[in-house]
Amino acid sequence: IMALSKIDAANFLTGTIPQGNVANATLNAVTTLPAGVGGKVLQVITATDETLRSTTSTSFVTASNTLSVDITPSATSSKIFITTDFSSGASTNNQVGQFTIYRDTTNLGNAEGMVKFASYVGGDNYFPIGMNYLDSPSSTSELTYQVYMKVNTGTSYINYGAMKCSITAFEIAG
Repeated sequence: IMALSKIDAANFLTGTIPQGNVANATLNAVTTLPAGVGGKVLQVITATDETLRSTTSTSFVTASNTLSVDITPSATSSKIFITTDFSSGASTNNQVGQFTIYRDTTNLGNAEGMVKFASYVGGDNYFPIGMNYLDSPSSTSELTYQVYMKVNTGTSYINYGAMKCSITAFEIAG
């Protein structure tokens, strides 16, 4: 005949794992990401503008002095993610507006910018515009990110229709 053993089930349902047996056993114990894993947001800077602004320049110019963010990366490995949201428009036919993001004096788009709109039919057209860019500036100096605009023909507007626009910079750990 085989002997029966009593097992105390309570020991299976409660208790803790000793910290030394499992690395980072509690959420509070997690202090760093594993090597090679980035992506943590380190800081966020944003700016807004609600003023109608325009240009007839065929070269990129500042769209708005207040639609600008200054950010100082904490490490050269950090990336800066820039997102913008604004309205543009055309009050007459045959207007072509172009927009881009600058880091200091560097156009992060190309000679044509990042976004282009064209109005060929009727006036008073509104265009919602968003631009996103992931920059790798390799810098720990203060950087200025700003929306720039130009036109191919006609007049280019920002905040057309008195909309609120924004630019936001996120520092992402590298």
